[in-house]
Amino acid sequence: MAPTCLRPLLRYRSFAILFLTPLLLLPLPLAVPAREARCAYVIIIMAVYWCTEVIPLAVTSLLPVVFFPLLGVQTAKKVCLQYLNNTNMLFFGGLIVAISVERWNLHKRIALRVLLILGVKPALLMLGFMVVTAFLSMWISNTATTAMMVPIVQAVLDQMDSTEHDMTMMEQGTGQTNTVIELGEKSTSESTAVNVVNNEQVPDDPRSSEEKKMKKHICKGMTLCVCYAASIGGTATLTGTGPNVVLKGQMNQLYPNNNDIVNFASWFGFAFPNMILMLVLAWLWLQCSFMGLNFKKSWGFGTEKTTKEKAAYDVLKEEMRKLGPLSYAELNVLILFVLLVVLWFSRNPGFVKGWASWLFPGGEKYITDSVPAVFVALLLFILPAHKPWNQSKSDTEQTEDTKKQFLSAPLLDWNVVQRKMPWSIVLLLGGGFALADASASSGLSAWLGHQMTPLGSIPPWAIATVISLIIAVFTECTSNVATATLFLPVFSSMATSVKIHPLYVMLPGTLSASFAFMLPVATPPNAIVFSYGHIRVLDMVKTGIVMNLIGVCCITLAINTWGRPVFGLDTFPAWANTTTNQ
Repeated sequence: MAPTCLRPLLRYRSFAILFLTPLLLLPLPLAVPAREARCAYVIIIMAVYWCTEVIPLAVTSLLPVVFFPLLGVQTAKKVCLQYLNNTNMLFFGGLIVAISVERWNLHKRIALRVLLILGVKPALLMLGFMVVTAFLSMWISNTATTAMMVPIVQAVLDQMDSTEHDMTMMEQGTGQTNTVIELGEKSTSESTAVNVVNNEQVPDDPRSSEEKKMKKHICKGMTLCVCYAASIGGTATLTGTGPNVVLKGQMNQLYPNNNDIVNFASWFGFAFPNMILMLVLAWLWLQCSFMGLNFKKSWGFGTEKTTKEKAAYDVLKEEMRKLGPLSYAELNVLILFVLLVVLWFSRNPGFVKGWASWLFPGGEKYITDSVPAVFVALLLFILPAHKPWNQSKSDTEQTEDTKKQFLSAPLLDWNVVQRKMPWSIVLLLGGGFALADASASSGLSAWLGHQMTPLGSIPPWAIATVISLIIAVFTECTSNVATATLFLPVFSSMATSVKIHPLYVMLPGTLSASFAFMLPVATPPNAIVFSYGHIRVLDMVKTGIVMNLIGVCCITLAINTWGRPVFGLDTFPAWANTTTNQ
């Protein structure tokens, strides 16, 4: 029981945090009359609000617009420019393309097609769910991917369960009939008959309880694999999840002369192999935890499908049949999606000149990844959703409605975008960019970097590993975007002070911010899976601890092997000496 004096505070804790935090921290800017202290004052307040969520995350992100100008940290004009900068436009364009993919159910068609190809053996079915979820979350939001995949998993599991129940009932009916016939033919005594019935019932109970336990384990593994694969898959592309975009934006702000070192192609070259490695290890870990390593039973190579597997396959085929043939709109969205990916990869590949340099003089300076993203987004509002040459109308209708017939409905409507666009994430990113810019221009970043100079005696790989562990724990109770926003400027200052490549510590921090595997409240995919009732919090915690360790080990391996040549991590770059505060 809490003391009597604290009970009002516990009852009104949100109100207390909201108003007491600025008051308790007020001595900081008053005692230290410097821009660095005033900037730190605002950042600490926002960190507390983000961690406790006393007001919505997006609302907290708007505080710099008010407090930085009032406290003389930055002008309002400079702060407001951060809320829709180049990186935010890249994220915005990518989200519009993702919304169009959801709008026409293209993601569901891709998911079902891959699952039908991989098969429905237990191990392959889990692998199929994880591969599909990870691939889709590379391009659309982790939440939307999980929300689409979990019902498919549930339908497959329900069908397998009902098929097994029907088979059990049939076997029990057959067994009872045979018993009655045998008893009638032998005409044995009543005591013998009782013994026969008892002998029929005793062995069934432990077997059924063991089967129920195994079935429950499979349900847990199949549903957990979806939320874990969604979090892992989002790390593979620059626009796959918020922390990746935060890194891109803060690199551009803190190191404006970084020669576009973090672009779509370079990020993919580093993060995609790491995603594949993590996905395989996560799949093996979930297999060990919930299904056991019985390869013959799980894989079943060369064996016929069981009745349950046939039932699961029929469910997937039925879902695919409901989608019907590939529509004109789906084909258009697929073409535009592939076009966007090709434009991103070929803009500035690094080893050869990209289309930005070949087609446009000085294009490498003027054109960024946001240009193709917004270009394809614009096309979605222009290209028709239906074949304009196949509209069957009478002559009278054609005369009266010529304009509407010529301009058929586009692939995407703005009302759909308004309804599905996660505007809160856009504001959250903007608030983070405002914090990073203010901490650099006020000198707070330089002060923090100076305080971390003693860390230079620690090996860089150890620093990166410790950072990964800290962020992986911190992100369990805080938004992954907020976590990256708060820590990345600190990591960049530390890297500059100890003279190591900034990305050597910023990359592990960014990727670890997506490793929220332990708690249902850590990330929306976890919450969606938890809401279906198959998983307890303890199940997620026990499995998630190992998942976090797998993630940290994979990042440590990636940053010290193929990450070095991709980003040139072995040297301290010249552009890292020049930041926006100089």
